[in-house]
Amino acid sequence: MIEPPKDKQIIKGAIADYWFEDSILVSLSKSITRTVENIGGNVALVKQITNNKPVPLLIYLASSPVPDKATRKFSTEQLPVIYSAMAMVSKPGLSKFIMNILFSLKPPPIPMKSFTDDKAAKEWLKQYV
Repeated sequence: MIEPPKDKQIIKGAIADYWFEDSILVSLSKSITRTVENIGGNVALVKQITNNKPVPLLIYLASSPVPDKATRKFSTEQLPVIYSAMAMVSKPGLSKFIMNILFSLKPPPIPMKSFTDDKAAKEWLKQYV
C-alpha cells in the first residue's frame, strides 16, 4: 500500500486523502462504502482543493464494497465536473472490475485508464495537465 508523501500537504477526506504532484491531483482511496452523501461531500472537497477547475486525477484504488445504483450514477455524473482525466492504479483486475461496474452501459465521461504501475499512470496523465 502506498503512503502519502511526508513533504506534501495532505487533504483528508471521508473516502480518500489527496495531495498534488506536478499539477496532478493524487488520491489515496479508502475502503469504505460509497454513498451519494459521501461522494457529494468528496466532490465539494475536491472543488475546494482545485478551485473548481477540473484536474487530472491519479487514484490509488482500495477494495471497497460495490456502491448502489444511485451512487454509481451520481459518481459518474460528477466525474467530469471535478476531473479532466483519471488514471487508476491498483492490483491487476481491481480497476477493470470497477470500470465494468461503473461504465457497463456507456463509456466513461472523461478519459480513463487502468494501471498497475504509477509511473506509467503519471506519464499518461501529463497530456491532460
